[in-house]
Amino acid sequence: MAASFPPTLGLSSAPDEIQHPHIKFSEWKFKLFRVRSFEKTPEEAQKEKKDSFEGKPSLEQSPAVLDKADGQKPVPTQPLLKAHPKFSKKFHDNGKARGKAIHQAKLRHLCRICGNSFRADEHNRRYPVHGPVDGKTLGLLRKKEKRATSWPDLIAKVFRIDVKADVDSIHPTEFCHNCWSIMHRKFSSAPCEVYFPRNVTMEWHPHTPSCDICNTARRGLKRKSLQPNLQLSKKLKTVLDQARQARQRKRRAQARISSKDVMKKIANCSKIHLSTKLLAVDFPEHFVKSISCQICEHILADPVETNCKHVFCRVCILRCLKVMGSYCPSCRYPCFPTDLESPVKSFLSVLNSLMVKCPAKECNEEVSLEKYNHHISSHKESKETFVHINKGGRPRQHLLSLTRRAQKHRLRELKLQVKAFADKEEGGDVKSVCMTLFLLALRARNEHRQADELEAIMQGKGSGLQPAVCLAIRVNTFLSCSQYHKMYRTVKAITGRQIFQPLHALRNAEKVLLPGYHHFEWQPPLKNVSSSTDVGIIDGLSGLSSSVDDYPVDTIAKRFRYDSALVSALMDMEEDILEGMRSQDLDDYLNGPFTVVVKESCDGMGDVSEKHGSGPVVPEKAVRFSFTIMKITIAHSSQNVKVFEEAKPNSELCCKPLCLMLADESDHETLTAILSPLIAEREAMKSSELMLELGGILRTFKFIFRGTGYDEKLVREVEGLEASGSVYICTLCDATRLEASQNLVFHSITRSHAENLERYEVWRSNPYHESVEELRDRVKGVSAKPFIETVPSIDALHCDIGNAAEFYKIFQLEIGEVYKNPNASKEERKRWQATLDKHLRKKMNLKPIMRMNGNFARKLMTKETVDAVCELIPSEERHEALRELMDLYLKMKPVWRSSCPAKECPESLCQYSFNSQRFAELLSTKFKYRENSGTRMQWIYLMQGTCISMSNVFK
Repeated sequence: MAASFPPTLGLSSAPDEIQHPHIKFSEWKFKLFRVRSFEKTPEEAQKEKKDSFEGKPSLEQSPAVLDKADGQKPVPTQPLLKAHPKFSKKFHDNGKARGKAIHQAKLRHLCRICGNSFRADEHNRRYPVHGPVDGKTLGLLRKKEKRATSWPDLIAKVFRIDVKADVDSIHPTEFCHNCWSIMHRKFSSAPCEVYFPRNVTMEWHPHTPSCDICNTARRGLKRKSLQPNLQLSKKLKTVLDQARQARQRKRRAQARISSKDVMKKIANCSKIHLSTKLLAVDFPEHFVKSISCQICEHILADPVETNCKHVFCRVCILRCLKVMGSYCPSCRYPCFPTDLESPVKSFLSVLNSLMVKCPAKECNEEVSLEKYNHHISSHKESKETFVHINKGGRPRQHLLSLTRRAQKHRLRELKLQVKAFADKEEGGDVKSVCMTLFLLALRARNEHRQADELEAIMQGKGSGLQPAVCLAIRVNTFLSCSQYHKMYRTVKAITGRQIFQPLHALRNAEKVLLPGYHHFEWQPPLKNVSSSTDVGIIDGLSGLSSSVDDYPVDTIAKRFRYDSALVSALMDMEEDILEGMRSQDLDDYLNGPFTVVVKESCDGMGDVSEKHGSGPVVPEKAVRFSFTIMKITIAHSSQNVKVFEEAKPNSELCCKPLCLMLADESDHETLTAILSPLIAEREAMKSSELMLELGGILRTFKFIFRGTGYDEKLVREVEGLEASGSVYICTLCDATRLEASQNLVFHSITRSHAENLERYEVWRSNPYHESVEELRDRVKGVSAKPFIETVPSIDALHCDIGNAAEFYKIFQLEIGEVYKNPNASKEERKRWQATLDKHLRKKMNLKPIMRMNGNFARKLMTKETVDAVCELIPSEERHEALRELMDLYLKMKPVWRSSCPAKECPESLCQYSFNSQRFAELLSTKFKYRENSGTRMQWIYLMQGTCISMSNVFK
């Protein structure tokens, strides 16, 4: 039997005219090797089977060539056709990997939470599932005092989805802007305008041949490959679009109607709630909707309000939440039973005042909704009447809002059942049964983080501390980073739990607290200051080499930018400022201008050397420059209203550090080089206004700087005066030591920063070509360039210390009667001091000290101390002189201790001149032996007190 060949191969019927089988290969190769699929449709498979049954070879079989024409078995003359490499087994193995790669690539275009695809214009509006939240969200969370600072925690809190165990090959790594908006609505408590997606708890599975994601993408490619009909007219397109939109509207309306019906069936409250048809007045439709439940459409019974400001009957919303899930039935916003609150009282009063018709047939009365329960109790026989709203009692509150006694009463039956089960199955361990039930409830609602913490507590492990708590522990215990890290590793290795957080978590928490986090603006912009706001800790020596070439600065200095530090301090005081405005009956939306009074302080910190000696070679002393916000006022109704005043201005808690340097406070060149940029920033801020968003409103701030936090040593340093051994003993006037000892009355403040600058120029240039002594007398002790302007004030602490040291010496000399024998030996003087120390310890409980301090000085300078010392002095005349001296001192002390003597102690201020004159007279007569010894501190502080008091009097 001769073999027959299909004509498509181009073979003739004669045996001697057999052609090569590959002549027309190009005509059918694309039919054989199709790119999309190698499988055949059922019709093709059936046809092929039929052809093979009839003896027709298929295209997939190797063509054969007959040797002879007598019907012998054909002998193949060519090798079998090889399949395309794409259809080999090796390619199929690689195809699985390629499919996984395609699957993972498709995941990048899907939202992790709702599963929707990203639009082409949403490239910059995607958010990573893992990592810290963005700046806007972090600001909102901080304002709401929420602890979550990472996307996984926030997603678990809002959507109840745990993304910490996600795998990149299975789960998308980003979420869309719609879900981001839902999270913002959750914490801003604003009316919900973004619909909560139904597929929020979408499940993700590994890649399979029947993967929905890849198949959906493939179908999308099909649709994309279809070419539009170019001959379709614009009118036909418009008709098709309108028809499609009508179908979509119809489907949405049907979905809404069906969901409404489902919720009504779930509520099943038609027999207990009143219909809106029973209203006695024909109200407008919108008003009826506002007083009716959005689930059952009946008049609200025991109304409750959700976070998204929708109102429902309590029974209806609780039933829907239990059946349909934890979201609002109206807008799909996340909602839980604990979030339900009672509406405002004005709404309830309007609701209770509505008039309704009695549903009983024999009754035609109209009663208010508030009195409906009482009225309906008279119709017990009628079947048309509805059950009492709230069963005639108070509104049924949620379990968590009840008192402990009410909770016990409501859960009594359940408690007995759990106790019976625990006694029967768990040996009476009720606690384990309850905690296990709670754990299962959390797992069922995908609240895995809380479930993990509860499980850790059940196992005795506890939960870890928050990063902010760990940061506070590290700061308050003065632990360095290496010491904290060592403690963190030790605790984790011993307990097997991560109680403390790692250092990188502490650094992220610290960024929120440091300056450079908040955005602000200056109008006009600050001169020679950068406009960027995200400036944190900067090097205090930056730019120093270019400005100071001749003086080598071998030190370490760190500082904040002055304006960023002020903004951070104001944001920390945001609640205090708003509360102060409310207490003054001012509107919260007032934008200023606010006037902020800032006190500047600078002082040495003593010995800060490293005892182990492994650090860099730096000075062993440190200097800290800081500021305190003293008072904030606002201009309102042509007057300044005080909205904030620091209650404890000398407290360390309100003193904000600005610059810290390892330097000696006596090193004028180093102080000038490091603090000059701060002073330049301060001078620029004096002529500009700060624009800062406070309480959600852009407000204006002006700053007034007061350099009052300096002791005498720093005042001399920054104002360019000679050191403490100078003849010019006062930093407020030009008096010398001799003038102070002869005159303590007629002095006032004469020195100023501008005058000191002028005197420095005279000292530097010597325009009159005078000698050193003449030039020094002309500039009154100015020997260096002043670089910080200070406000004339007195160092009250050191004033107390200096005067107490002087009185302590007078007490010793009075015990030894030096006024009779001024040439006492050194041993006798030491014996007098020992006698005084022993007596003060016995009578006044004052322990001897090596160096005078503030606490000892305040206890020493009292009338009781003088009475105790007089017991050791034999002369009654000396008793009276010593008591009078102490009495005059205590009368003058309030003048230099108060911030504003004219307001706080006007009587002491008026008497200061007379008291100081009498005080000087006593020192020069009764205690003349101390005047000749040249006690410097006594004259300095008496002179400064005189200058301040006289300046206030003449004002």
